[in-house]
Parts: sequence; C-alpha cells; structure tokens
Amino acid sequence: MDKLLNDFSPGLFVVSTILLLALIALMVKFAWKPILTSLNEREEGIQGALDAAENAKKEMENLQADNQKLLQEARLEREAMLKEARELKAKMIADAETEAQSQASKIIEQAQAAIASEKKAAMAELKSHVAGLSIDIAEKVVRKELASKDSQEKLVEEMLTEATLN
Repeated sequence: MDKLLNDFSPGLFVVSTILLLALIALMVKFAWKPILTSLNEREEGIQGALDAAENAKKEMENLQADNQKLLQEARLEREAMLKEARELKAKMIADAETEAQSQASKIIEQAQAAIASEKKAAMAELKSHVAGLSIDIAEKVVRKELASKDSQEKLVEEMLTEATLN
C-alpha cells in the first residue's frame, strides 16, 4: 500500500476526475437520454403489445360469448320450429281424423237411409204380394161360397141388411 500512496499524484487525480466527470456529462447528454428514451419507447411498445393482447383476449371472450349466444338462439329457434312442426303434425292428424269420422258418419247415414229405403220398398212389395194373395184367396173362397144361387141370394140379403144398419 505504501507504493500506491507514493505513486499518487494529486494533479493526475484531478485531471482523471475532471475527465471522468466530463465523460459522465457527455454520456448523460448524448448517450444516457437516447438510451433512456429507447428503453422507455421499448417499454411503451411492450406495454402496448400487452394491452393489445389483453384487448384481443377480451374480444375473443366477447366473440365466444356472442357465439354461445348465437348457438343458444339457434337452439331455441330450432326447438320452436320443431315444436311448431309437431303441433302442425298433431293438428293435421286431428283434422284428418275429424274428416274421416265425418266421412264415415255420412257414409253410415247414407247406408242407413238406403237400408231404410230398401226396407220400405221390401215392405211395400211384401204388402202388395200379401194383398194380391189375399185377393186371390178371397176370390177363390167367394167363388166357392157363391157357387150356388141360394148362397148368392143369402149374401146379398146380408149385405143389404148391414148397409141399412150402418
């Protein structure tokens, strides 16, 4: 250590200090400010990129929420359309059943009317045949009864008696 103190020169120390201070002053004026400015710009750029990434993340979340909302709306609309289609199907089936029942009722009524008409016609025909047979039988009975002249006179007198009594 003695050698260091012996070699110490106060003039060299002062010149070295002045040069160091001048170098620091030049560094502050020409290098320090641009370095700090570029560091600040870089920090701002990084912060801007982080903000842009955060905004992009928020936009993605919003888009996902919108997509979920659209999917939900599409599901609801599909369900509504399916429900409407089911209701329309049920209505069409019910209408077809009603129409079929109506047609069946009309056909049954027509068949019943035709049966009644045929029944009346058959009854009229049967009555006609019975009347014809009755007349034939009565004619045969009357011929047989009125075969003799005495029975004819007796019948005429009975008729005259009945006619005056009524």
